[in-house]
Amino acid sequence: MVNKTIVSGFTGDLPLDEGACRKIAGGPLYPAGEVLALLAREREQAIELWTRKCKSDVQKYGLNLDDLHGLLDEAVGNGNYRGSEWCVQRPNGPWAACDVYRLFRNEWIEYAHKFMKMEYYLKFAMARSGQLLLLVSCHLSEDR
Repeated sequence: MVNKTIVSGFTGDLPLDEGACRKIAGGPLYPAGEVLALLAREREQAIELWTRKCKSDVQKYGLNLDDLHGLLDEAVGNGNYRGSEWCVQRPNGPWAACDVYRLFRNEWIEYAHKFMKMEYYLKFAMARSGQLLLLVSCHLSEDR
């Protein structure tokens, strides 16, 4: 049984056929001003780690909600919008229409004893309520 529930604020036709294109034309789906206002208003309570992979990656990188808030704020405010696509939470789970951003950041890498340019990919949807960002993906470029 296929779950056709859409939990994102953006709705449309789902790519329910196996192998169908999940790309959504015409993005970004969520205006930067709305996303940034939500982050400013709700702070860390605005973010929900929505997929198992996202939770695993956040734990692997040792990120906390304040870190995620900063990454999202910077990516949406200054980052590079990469496209929009449909994402499913788990097999036969609910769907969300997501915006994808890439962010380059200089970070101190302890093991290298220097600052290095890190490339992050962030994928999120605004929940239907408009009060929550569903973080689908947060990882470095080498973990694609």
